Amino acid sequence: MAKSRQAWDWGGLALWLGGFAAILIISGMAPDHRSVMRSYRTASELFLDGKPLYNLDIAMGYLYSPAFAVLYVPFMKLGPVVGDGLWRVVGFAVLTYAAWRQVRTIDPANRLWMLSYALFLAVPITAGALRNGQATILLAGACWLLVLSALEGRRVETFLWAMVAVIAKPTAIIVLLLVGALRLRLIPLLLASLLFVLAIPYAFAPADYVTQLYRDFATLMTSMSVDKAVVFETADFTAPFTALGMPISSEAATLVRIAVALPTLGLVLWYDRNLDRRLAGLAIFLTAAFYMSLLNPRVEYNTFAVLAMPAGMALAVMWDNEEGGILPSVLAIALFATGLTGINSHLHEALRLWFRPIAMSAIVLPVLWWFWSVAHGRFKRIGAQAHA
Repeated sequence: MAKSRQAWDWGGLALWLGGFAAILIISGMAPDHRSVMRSYRTASELFLDGKPLYNLDIAMGYLYSPAFAVLYVPFMKLGPVVGDGLWRVVGFAVLTYAAWRQVRTIDPANRLWMLSYALFLAVPITAGALRNGQATILLAGACWLLVLSALEGRRVETFLWAMVAVIAKPTAIIVLLLVGALRLRLIPLLLASLLFVLAIPYAFAPADYVTQLYRDFATLMTSMSVDKAVVFETADFTAPFTALGMPISSEAATLVRIAVALPTLGLVLWYDRNLDRRLAGLAIFLTAAFYMSLLNPRVEYNTFAVLAMPAGMALAVMWDNEEGGILPSVLAIALFATGLTGINSHLHEALRLWFRPIAMSAIVLPVLWWFWSVAHGRFKRIGAQAHA
């Protein structure tokens, strides 16, 4: 075990940093190849020109709030090479800092190994989102830091990360609602952060124009494509059923999302009240990320980057406290292998929509059960450390 630790101490961290450096070089050579940032730049340009941001006929393309277009203006001004590269650096730095802060909370003495192990497992799934420049990376880091800051009672940081998360993607509302349920006294602060985000575009454009953007954005978020020739292919929990030729209606899917939201809230509250303080933040964020990844109607193939890092961190905790063990080893291999399905184009196309919801459910649900078992005192090593 000691020899394994020495190898992991730097291996995963080196892969994470080296892989990201390679992504920056490759993307700098071809800025618009396999990238969503052209739409980011276009949205910022349209905003500055006072033109519509959203295509309501197809309900696709730019799917972010007006505040995001404002946020991306400085990156757009720097051009596709420097600006897009800097955007990737920001998302990468926020997510890495969130993981570092989490391991520092769980086990300061062992933080390097634990971080390196988690980064190694997360690389295959997160690499695609980093390469594409998706705001999913920033969303994951900001939501994670929001949970940690709220649980630690850091009000200023809570406001900051709530604001960044909502700007990154509107699905961050899920985490804001869970945090509000966990800490009722923070509800006014979370509401203020949301209102601040809504107000940002009004400082940079005429009020009538911004108000119309919000009307279009609200329509976009509550509708799907009007042009039936253009269909958004979701990778959420409905994808496996669609692949089997048994598609779930949008009404039935909505009922499932609402029904699952209640036990998700209950589980988060239970973790907060019963789990060791060092682990509660990780368990809560993993639960929230699982819901966002599986039950968001706008889930894409790379959305699971939100789930990869906290899942890898949880497996590092499991491996550390069980000193190996069959379950964490199998789940770690499964998590790493799940991200490798894009290596072969034919395999990627065959598994693209339906495989990750199944694989990530099979990985995360046992981890959530493990946290439940920890709270019941099954794993004595954690309990001993908690009372030391």
